[in-house]
Amino acid sequence: MKLQLTILENDFTIHRFPPNQEVPNQVYESGFYSISKTEDELSIFCTSNTRLNSEKSETGWSCIKIVGILDFSLTGILAKISAVLAKAEISIFAISTFDTDYILIKSKKLPSAREALLAYGYTFTP
Repeated sequence: MKLQLTILENDFTIHRFPPNQEVPNQVYESGFYSISKTEDELSIFCTSNTRLNSEKSETGWSCIKIVGILDFSLTGILAKISAVLAKAEISIFAISTFDTDYILIKSKKLPSAREALLAYGYTFTP
């Protein structure tokens, strides 16, 4: 099953904070964000125009979204996409939500990622 993909318009940044850090309020103003907290760290992924004073950050990310709602019984969706991108030597950072998956790639690799996914039969919506 080949799914439709779309590229989100914004540039993104991944931030790392110590695990005891409170989530900065400005994160909630970002149009898209993801927060993950473990005993080792607090990671925040958000639009690059959201300025955070993190101990480490990685800028220059683009985001590809799988269009539609994915049923939990579906298997291998992220594995197939990541395999296509791995073959093209493109590393990913993935975020899954209740409804779908997001594949984050370095912006400079976006044209190559799009080309590889199109060649494998995926389609992109405008």
